[in-house]
Formats: sequence, C-alpha cells, structure tokens
Amino acid sequence: MTLKLVAAALAALMLNGAAIAAEKHVAITQIVEHPALDATRKGVKDALAKAGYEAGKTLKWSYENAQGNGATASQIAKKFVGEAPDVIVAIATPSAQAVAASTRDIPLVFSAVTDPVGAKLVKSWDKPGGNITGVSDLSPIALHLKLVKDIAKNAKRLGVVSNPGEANSVALVNLIKQEGPKLGMTVTVAAATKSGEVLQAARSLVGKVDAIYIPTDNTVVSAFEAVVKVGRDAQIPVFAGDTDSVNRGAVAALGFNYYDVGVQTGEMVAKILAGAKPGDIPVSLVSKLELYVNLKAAKAMGVSIPDAMIASAKKVFK
Repeated sequence: MTLKLVAAALAALMLNGAAIAAEKHVAITQIVEHPALDATRKGVKDALAKAGYEAGKTLKWSYENAQGNGATASQIAKKFVGEAPDVIVAIATPSAQAVAASTRDIPLVFSAVTDPVGAKLVKSWDKPGGNITGVSDLSPIALHLKLVKDIAKNAKRLGVVSNPGEANSVALVNLIKQEGPKLGMTVTVAAATKSGEVLQAARSLVGKVDAIYIPTDNTVVSAFEAVVKVGRDAQIPVFAGDTDSVNRGAVAALGFNYYDVGVQTGEMVAKILAGAKPGDIPVSLVSKLELYVNLKAAKAMGVSIPDAMIASAKKVFK
C-alpha cells in the first residue's frame, strides 16, 4: 500500500470515528401498542429528525415494547440502562416508572403520562428536578363528560372501564368521580387488569349504565374494539378520552392528537441532547384540543350528534 493510500485510509478512519462519536443514542420504551401511543412514538422520531437527529444517520434509535406487561417493562428499562444511551424516552406511565426505578443518572423524558407527580416521577410540574421531565396527557375530564351529556342527553349513569393497576388511570377515575355528579351522572367503574379482561368488564356494565367513557387507560385502549362491540350490541354509546379511538368505533372524543404529544416530547429530547438538564425543564401539557366524531358509531349505538357539533369537528368519520 502506498503512503497516499495509507494516509487516505487513516483519514477515513478518523472521519468515521468522528461520526460515531457525534452520533447520539435515544432509547424508547413503550408499554403497549395502540394507535395513540404509536402516534406519540412517531412524533418523537419526526421531531428529532427535524432537529438534526435522524435515525440511522446522526442518531442511534432503539425501541422496545412491553406488550402491556409490567415485568417486561422493567426488563426493558434495565436493558436500556445497561446500554447507557444519551436519553431514554418512556411512553406511558408504567414504562416511565420502570425506567425511573432503574436509573437516576440517565436523562429520562416521559410522554403520555397523566399524573407525573402522583406517579412519583417528578417532585413538581414546574421544577421536576433530578434526571426526569416530560409531557403529560392529562385529559380535560370536565369537558369530556360535558361532551357525553351533549350527545347522550339523557345519560344519568356513566360507566368506566379501567385498570386499577395503572397510576394514570386511577388519577383519571378519581377526576371522573368528581366531575360526573356535577353533570347529574353517577359513575360505575368496571376493572380490567389486562387486555383480555376488557370485554368481560364492559359487559358487566350492561343494564347499569346509559353511556360508557374510556379514559386514556393503556390496558383498555389496547382492547378498545371489545368495548365498542358491547356498546353496539347493547345500544350504549361509547366515548373515548383519546381521538385515535374514534376511528376505532367511539362516538366522539375531545382531545389532542397524540402525534403532537410526541412532537412536543421530541423537541424536549432535542434540548437535552444539546446539553439542557431534564430537571430544569418544566413538565408540559398539550393545550390544543380537537373534536373527532363518528357518525356510523353514533347511529349504531342509538344516539345522534348535533349538526353544529359535526360542523365544528376536526374529523368526521362516516
């Protein structure tokens, strides 16, 4: 090999080493697959690419899904901590709690977490402290229940299916119990600790409720079609806390686009990759609300959506 070739080879190795050194590593863990959380993950990836961190080029992107299993979420968290990425992104409360229990050093950015203080992820919304911050998907429950009443006008008994093992769901159920009576509705909760129990839990509400509301509970949303089946069979209108569930058969939902939640999360991750400390970044909420309605689902479940509401909807499924 000539001296010129040796020099060129060394230069190539040096450039390649610099590229590897410049590459950042983001590891993302998600508790379960369903449209809302999948959209969140895509938003994170797209926001990072826009900031110059493109997967496969300037970013190493690792992704694992726990398939709704808490023990698996813990295993994924420990695996990622062992790999020592620059940032770990945890989508949904159980995954965030698993990572938080595994490291106090690696920056953790959570996404789609309802109550980060209640879940003991951060000390406060404004000053999270430590190695953790993120984006909350706390639902505007009062507005959601008003939507139920505006469509199912005679509803006096509201049914909710939730997993009592999910901290985010517990927080939402408590809010539903507070807000329901203000609108003249009693609240009955049916528990489903895993996706395979959702159908039975929904069926247990038949004859006891006039409408069903499904909060942003990852266990229940992952099996949302089971609730829709019960709603159609029993003529009980089903409402959702996330807009992605409307296309899956909910009558309506007033919420935010989870892709936007992911984008907001990705922008936060980019700041940390650039040197910001997570504990100094306030936890943020998503303020933009959109109305989605499903006319076919409404007809199948025995209710009608007011024309003015249809006209104001961001998306109308027919």
